Amino acid sequence: MAASAVQTAEVLATEIADVKMIVPRIYRDHRGFFSETYNKTGLEALGAKLEFVQDNHSLSVERGVVRGLHFQIPPFAQVKLVRVIRGSVFDVAVDLRQGCPTYGKHVARVISAADWNQFLVPIGFAHGFCTLEANTEVIYKVTNYYAPEHDRGVLWNDPDLGIAWPIGEGEAVLSQKDREQPRFRKLPIYFE
Repeated sequence: MAASAVQTAEVLATEIADVKMIVPRIYRDHRGFFSETYNKTGLEALGAKLEFVQDNHSLSVERGVVRGLHFQIPPFAQVKLVRVIRGSVFDVAVDLRQGCPTYGKHVARVISAADWNQFLVPIGFAHGFCTLEANTEVIYKVTNYYAPEHDRGVLWNDPDLGIAWPIGEGEAVLSQKDREQPRFRKLPIYFE
């Protein structure tokens, strides 16, 4: 993976160029720590001119909770900047941009409070995660407001996506909505 320093964070490339891992610097001393977890200017230096409008926070009390794979369609599509403040997750971004060579491919990473890393998921990707620990808390910034009429998803364990989830189907703790998401091949073209 390539890395570059941007302001107070390291930015790491992934298998899909538009998906980034961001590792904010953390400064520790006898009192605890300080970290700048988001810097607009730093992201703009990467060419990511983003205006975040909403923060979301989830708590998953059990290991094996799967949330996703979710996305919003235009005109309410969202970029997400995901971080874990307690515990850890197996985080996934699936490319839904039909005209791209990475269409249908995914990037998966472990995001954890211990590693202090973040996942930048662009528009045109479905996003989801599986908790690796009980009582995991995830916070993510989004560039558009939640719009239920534009909310969509794809089946988390669709074999066509080839995601190597860290749990089996019978272990997954899912919402009814996520159990009933469509297969990837059944999705209309939302992003080109």
